[in-house]
Amino acid sequence: MIKTDIISNVKEFFASSMVHKALAFFGFTFLMTAIIASQNFFFQNIIENGVSKRDIVAQKTLTVEDVKRTEQHRKEVAQKIEPVLAPAEDDFIKSNLQTLQTSVLQIRKKNVPEVEKKQEIEVLFDISGNQKRDFIINFLLKADDNSLHEAFDKSTLTLANILRTGITERDYEKDNIERIILNNLVANVSKRQVSVITAVLEQVIVPNLVVDEFATEIARKNAQSSIKPYEVVFQKGDKILFEGEPVTRLKRDALRQAGYNVYELNWHGLIAVYIIVFIGTLLFLCYMKYFEKDFLQPRYMAISAFLSLLLALIAVLLPTGVSPYILPLPAFLILMSIFTKPRIAFAAAIVLLSIMAVGYQYNIQYVVAFALLSLFSVVSMSQIRYAERVDVIKTGFNIGLAGLVLVLSIYILEKCLIDVSNVLIIKNCAYILLNGIVSSIIASGSLPLFESMFQIITPYGLAELGDHNQKLLKRLQMDAPGTYHHSLMVSNLCEAAAEAIGADPILARVGALYHDIGKLERPLFFVENQSYFMIENPHNKFNPRISKMIITAHTSDGLKIAKKNKLPLVIQNFITQHHGEGLASYFYNQAVKEEGMENVKEEQFRYAGPKPNMKETAILMIADAVESAVRSLKNPTPEEIEAMINKIIVERLNDGQLSDSPLTLKDLKVIAETFSRILRGMQHNRIKYQENLPEEVKKDKINMPILDADLENKIKQLEGQTDEGKNEQA
Repeated sequence: MIKTDIISNVKEFFASSMVHKALAFFGFTFLMTAIIASQNFFFQNIIENGVSKRDIVAQKTLTVEDVKRTEQHRKEVAQKIEPVLAPAEDDFIKSNLQTLQTSVLQIRKKNVPEVEKKQEIEVLFDISGNQKRDFIINFLLKADDNSLHEAFDKSTLTLANILRTGITERDYEKDNIERIILNNLVANVSKRQVSVITAVLEQVIVPNLVVDEFATEIARKNAQSSIKPYEVVFQKGDKILFEGEPVTRLKRDALRQAGYNVYELNWHGLIAVYIIVFIGTLLFLCYMKYFEKDFLQPRYMAISAFLSLLLALIAVLLPTGVSPYILPLPAFLILMSIFTKPRIAFAAAIVLLSIMAVGYQYNIQYVVAFALLSLFSVVSMSQIRYAERVDVIKTGFNIGLAGLVLVLSIYILEKCLIDVSNVLIIKNCAYILLNGIVSSIIASGSLPLFESMFQIITPYGLAELGDHNQKLLKRLQMDAPGTYHHSLMVSNLCEAAAEAIGADPILARVGALYHDIGKLERPLFFVENQSYFMIENPHNKFNPRISKMIITAHTSDGLKIAKKNKLPLVIQNFITQHHGEGLASYFYNQAVKEEGMENVKEEQFRYAGPKPNMKETAILMIADAVESAVRSLKNPTPEEIEAMINKIIVERLNDGQLSDSPLTLKDLKVIAETFSRILRGMQHNRIKYQENLPEEVKKDKINMPILDADLENKIKQLEGQTDEGKNEQA
């Protein structure tokens, strides 16, 4: 018993949808990791523990930058650049000199003993080690005012010369201030003044040139960028690696340029690749959950995963050295845009491109070119009206042209920095142009295959289903002409209403064409076909319960026919949902009359459902009822048509049949207005054409008070034409 419970619990666990989603997620990430990592195992076959296992010969001429040597040279050049000096504030230094002069004058004026004055001067001037200390102090205290002022004036002029030349921290540190002062002395300075000026300026001078770190860094970077990279050329046939040779960075770069993927993929590398794939996939799913929830369904996720894995596999299988510009990323974008939305296609392409760029070590120019081209592609796809399949080819040509402009622009910019072969530019431009065109052809040709594989209907598939020469529609036209005509009218209503509220008009029209195909099983039991074949209503002979079973069975019958003819799931929704769980009111009321209210339950006379869960199927539910109801009216006025439409919408709302649909009250108002406008056009009256206009006019002539002269002439002309016609017949 316990064993049975365990098995039952395990079965329930694996049957839950969450487990299925988790298995699908991890299955995809493992597969993507395996595909990306598979390219790296080839490198492991030739390199082991950083040493070459065999000779590797260049299949083409390779020009490889010696990055290590180039970087070393650039560092050396940067170190030789002298720091850039910028002038500091000079006013502070000048004000210090002025303050010093003022202080000396104040000390001289003090009425204190000379000893105290000398002590104050010694505090003011740090000249303890100066050999002319006594002379300087005596001069500052005892010299006449003119001599003192002259000394300070010449000090000020000398200071101006020094500041103009500039003094750096290095000059200050070397303790050569005296030399700087002597070199900048003004003319006509006596020997006795030189020592005083020197002592004064030594007290105030500080560095006025400081290092500008920002400007120095720019100067060093400019010097580094001016250094041309060291390049090593491997001619075709040269050995890139010898057997047993260590693989340096230069050799790795050469191998990478030769087309090898130079990852030595160990378990750490595999885990790193898986983490990148895991994060990328998770981010895409988060985007879908928060912004495109309607497409977070198994079939849409399945085709997204399949196309992603297919593109990654193609990238792995590309021959060594082939340009990545032939990678059919535009085909991926076109198919994803058609099967989902252009926005989803762009998000998927960017995530996939990021994973592949890391895994396959794509150059940055390829990533930039494909990223910008992806944006252009989805913008172009959003403008397609899906009238014809050739529209995709035209879009592919536009994508190719855009890619050509992008790649050419990148190479023009690159040519400003390094020498790029013109042959390489022409080759890659041709690749990207052809890529766009060929991708569109591949996408257009593979659409039917993917539609069948993943049971997703595209606008092109809808257009094909909407062709009135389709087998089911031809059969409906022949076996149930009344139903066919009704479906045509309903499809016109649905298409117009869907377009008015922003739903899918093509899907609404095609779904409406097929919604009643279940009536093909028993066409004569439906009133619209009875009048065509001029037969008596067979329901007059049946019990209301039997009639209800026959009528409501057309949804389940339609589903069987749809599955047999492999109609898409979304079209099957129109068949099963167009009545929802609505009440077959005619037979319900008949049953109430015959059996009594207490013996009849509404649930027994309702359709099996489900209720409409799409805007398009909800529109169909209303249109189906409205068209039948308005057709039953005799010469209805616009007011009667509007009243009937509103009545039906209110009934469906009150009955809860629209509770699962995303229609808003505003949508319902727009739908009602659209139906009213179209039905008024369908119900217009025609005038009665007169067989013999002149005679009719003669009869009415006595009732006309005055006839216009021109009208009289026209009547006579008509009479003459009539007489001529009679003569010709005779």
